[in-house]
Amino acid sequence: MLTRKIILPVIVVSQFCCTSLWFAGNGIIDDLVRTFQLEVTALGHLTIAVQLGFIIGTLLFAIFSIADRFSPSKVFFTSAILAALFNLCILWESNNLITLLLFRFLTGFFLAGIYPVGMKIAADYYDNGLGKYLGFLVGALVLGTAFPHVLKGITTGDQWRYVLMATSLLSLTGGLLMFSLVKDGPFRKEGSKLQLNACFQIFKNPDFKAASFGYFGHMWELYAFWAFVPIILKEYLQLHPSIDFNVAHLSFVVIGIGSLSCVASGYISQHIGTRRTAFMSLLLSGICCLVAPLLFKVDSEYIFISFLLFWGMTVIADSPLLSALVAHNAPAAIKGTSLTIVTCIGFAITIISIRLLNSLTAISNSGMMYMPLAIGPIFGLLALRKKKFNKKVLPSL
Repeated sequence: MLTRKIILPVIVVSQFCCTSLWFAGNGIIDDLVRTFQLEVTALGHLTIAVQLGFIIGTLLFAIFSIADRFSPSKVFFTSAILAALFNLCILWESNNLITLLLFRFLTGFFLAGIYPVGMKIAADYYDNGLGKYLGFLVGALVLGTAFPHVLKGITTGDQWRYVLMATSLLSLTGGLLMFSLVKDGPFRKEGSKLQLNACFQIFKNPDFKAASFGYFGHMWELYAFWAFVPIILKEYLQLHPSIDFNVAHLSFVVIGIGSLSCVASGYISQHIGTRRTAFMSLLLSGICCLVAPLLFKVDSEYIFISFLLFWGMTVIADSPLLSALVAHNAPAAIKGTSLTIVTCIGFAITIISIRLLNSLTAISNSGMMYMPLAIGPIFGLLALRKKKFNKKVLPSL
C-alpha cells in the first residue's frame, strides 16, 4: 500500500491530467469558430456549457451523495473515462454549435466527478494542514486548466485536433492512476444513505456558511478571468499595435502561474492562518479588478504582462484555503457531499460573471468591462471579515 507521501503526488498528477479537459475548447476556440463556422461569441457560450454541465453534475452528485456512498477513487475513474470520451466527440466533422455545446456540457458534467471528488479524496487522507495539501491539488487544477493553451501554442493549422486527443488521453491516464493506486483514505467515513436535506442542513453551521460565502465571492472572479485571459491579451494588442506577443503561450503562463501561488498560500497559511491568507488573496485580486482599466492604457508590454501575472497568482491563491475551511467545517459523514454542494453553487455563480463579460465584449473592448469582477472579492471579504472559525476544528488557524 502506498504511503501518504506518495499518495499526494498521485492525486495531484491525476487531477492535472483530468482537468486538462476543462479549457480544451477555449484553447482551440479560433479553430472551432473557423472549422464549424461559429460566431465570435462562441467562446462564452462554450465556456458556459462546460460550467453548466459541471453545475448539474455536482448537483446530482450531491443530491445522491455519490462521493460519500461509493468509493471516491472509482467515481473519479469512471468520470475521467466518460469526460474524455465526450471531449473527443468535438472531433466529429458534422458538429454545429448545438452539438458542440452538448458535448462540452457532458464533459463538464463528468468533471463533477473529478475536481470535487479529488478534493474529497485528499481530505480523506490528510486531516491536519489540509490547506497546504489542497494547495498542491488546486495547483494541479490550475496547470490542467492552462495546459490546452500551451498545447495549442505548439500546434499549427489543422493540428488543433491533437489538443483534444492529448487532453482525452491525459484524462484516461489520470483516471487509471487514481483507480489503481489510491484506495479509500483513513479519514473517510462512508455515508450509508441518501441525505436529500443535506443542502439545507450544512449551511446552519455559521463557520461553514462563512467559508462557503468566501468561496462564492472568489468564484465570481476566477473563471471569468481565466476564460477571458486570451481576450484580454488580444484586446491589449489591438489597443497597442506596436506590441506583439504569443497569445496562446502567454495565456498558459498567466493562468498556470497560479499553481505556484496555490502551493505558496498553503505554506503561508501555516504561519499566519488559513482565513487571513485567503482574505489577503481576495483583497489583492479585487484590487486587480479595479485597476485593470489603468493598465490597459499603459504602453509597455512588460508592465501589462507583469500585472496579469500578479493577477493570475492572486485570483486563485485563496481557492485551496477556502476549500480547506469548507472541508474542515463540514460534517464528516457528508464531507464529500458538502464540498460538492459548495462547488456546485460556486460554479453556478461563474455562469453569471462569464455571461456578463461575454455581453460586455459586444459593447466595448475597454478594460472597464473587467471592473465588475471586483464584486466577488468584495462579497468574499465581507463574509470572512472578523469571522473567528472554530479553533478546535481548525488547529492551524
